[in-house]
Order: sequence, then structure tokens, then C-alpha cells
Amino acid sequence: MSWAEWLTPERLITLVISVTLLEGLGLWAYRRRTGKGVAGSEFIANWVSGLCLMLALLSAVRGLWWLWVSMWLLASGLAHWSDVWRRWQR
Repeated sequence: MSWAEWLTPERLITLVISVTLLEGLGLWAYRRRTGKGVAGSEFIANWVSGLCLMLALLSAVRGLWWLWVSMWLLASGLAHWSDVWRRWQR
């Protein structure tokens, strides 16, 4: 199988989602082990927002029902809004 055959949009998006999940797990584990790094409360809403956008894109690429795409976009918007709201309160 060539790279062009392997790197379909669906697989590429799935790879990016996987790396993003590992990134979040790594940040959480590093903070828990060392007490250093970014606190979960500082990145979780932004991280979830990005994951939801990627899941909306994956749903669209897979040709899923438009309501699934809309629900992922709504979830992303709500996560983003909560992040902005939390930062605004400081």
C-alpha cells in the first residue's frame, strides 16, 4: 500500500484525533507526576473544543447524517464559549 492510498482524509483526521488525545493524556500525566506544566482547568475546554471540531470534520468526511456534524459543531462552540467565559471572569 502506497502512502497516497494509506493517507486518506479519514485516516489522517483519525491520526490527528489520536495524537490530540495522547497529547491531553500526556499533559495530564506530566502535571500529575511533577506538579509542573499546564493545569487541566487551563486547557481542557480548549482541548475539547478542538477535538469536537475534528470529530465534526470526520463525521462530514464519512458522510454521516448532517445532525451528527451539527451536534459536534455545537459541542465545540459550547466548549469554546465556556473557555472564553472562564477567562473573561479573571
